[in-house]
Amino acid sequence: MNATETDPVMAMNSRAATPPAGVVDLRSDTVTRPSAEMRRAMAEAEVGDDVYGEDPTVNQLEREAAQIFGKDAALFVPTGCMGNLIAIKLWTHHGDEVICDERGHVNLYELASMSAIAGCMPRLARGDDGILSWAQIEAVIRPRIYYDSQTALICLENTHNMAGGMVYPTATVNEICDHAHERNLRVHLDGARIFNASVALNDSVANMTRKVDSVMFCLSKGLGAPVGSIVVGSQAFIDQARVYRKLFGGGMRQAGVLAAAGLIALRESPQRLHIDHENARFLAEGIAAIPQLAIDATKVQTNIVICDCSKTGKTAVEFCAELYPYGIWAQDTARHSVRFVTHCDVESSAIERALPILRQVAANTKKPKA
Repeated sequence: MNATETDPVMAMNSRAATPPAGVVDLRSDTVTRPSAEMRRAMAEAEVGDDVYGEDPTVNQLEREAAQIFGKDAALFVPTGCMGNLIAIKLWTHHGDEVICDERGHVNLYELASMSAIAGCMPRLARGDDGILSWAQIEAVIRPRIYYDSQTALICLENTHNMAGGMVYPTATVNEICDHAHERNLRVHLDGARIFNASVALNDSVANMTRKVDSVMFCLSKGLGAPVGSIVVGSQAFIDQARVYRKLFGGGMRQAGVLAAAGLIALRESPQRLHIDHENARFLAEGIAAIPQLAIDATKVQTNIVICDCSKTGKTAVEFCAELYPYGIWAQDTARHSVRFVTHCDVESSAIERALPILRQVAANTKKPKA
């Protein structure tokens, strides 16, 4: 089960706005705090009214993002969820279906916004380790029959969060796009952690996303900015996306104070993501040596590590709750799945501190009820 307001881990975590000294916060890469350079840039940012298109720092961020991805234009949005929703709304009509992996973020963690707001239904497929093939997608495309709801959009996720940060091979993405476009279908990429994928593949985000119709990526995860995501695509797409951003309540005013941090994140943070990946592999290999925890460390490609704690006799919620007092913070993602995410605020020394505690808590197995 996923953590809820009644779960002890969520209750404890909600009280900790800033982790105390010595805490190893591996709940997510969303918990990163802006660097000193980002804070200075935010304080000194030149600003204007972004709804009027007059914020020079936002405009610069959007220009640089579009250039990096090789797209016509970009739009700064408050959240990745809003960016995905804007794309879904633009590429579909009420009653359409959106094909996505069953564990995709747009299906599990965006409050059913594609249904509640965009009027669409998810059409689920199960990819191997979260990575969909064209054959798996083709199998769930609706036939062109007037009494069936119609497929309009394919949504991919790179890296795939709930599959443990798995990466889409660029050839797979291109094949999906080619076949989709032959059928007049659009492809949107939830690229919240696309720069992690870029580092793992040693490829540019421009090449990796060349054939997709739109991309959303986050500035506030591995890139370390405090707030914000970017949507990129054609000029016509972004012009309409700006309308929907305002419709969904995302029109911001002097947003340059946020965009300034985003610029530093975009320019500098991708160069250090390999460190997070190395720390994730270090953590995964350490977990693999703990008899009560199960993980295939060879599958860890980026900064997300998910292990199975069922052999401890505890649920993931219970396991995370036992780690918490020791200053090791993790997140449950299923009944027995525990997720750890490395990021810029976690050094290798922190992983060294975490592993003995993981071993200790895992060894304290819970006996089944008689």
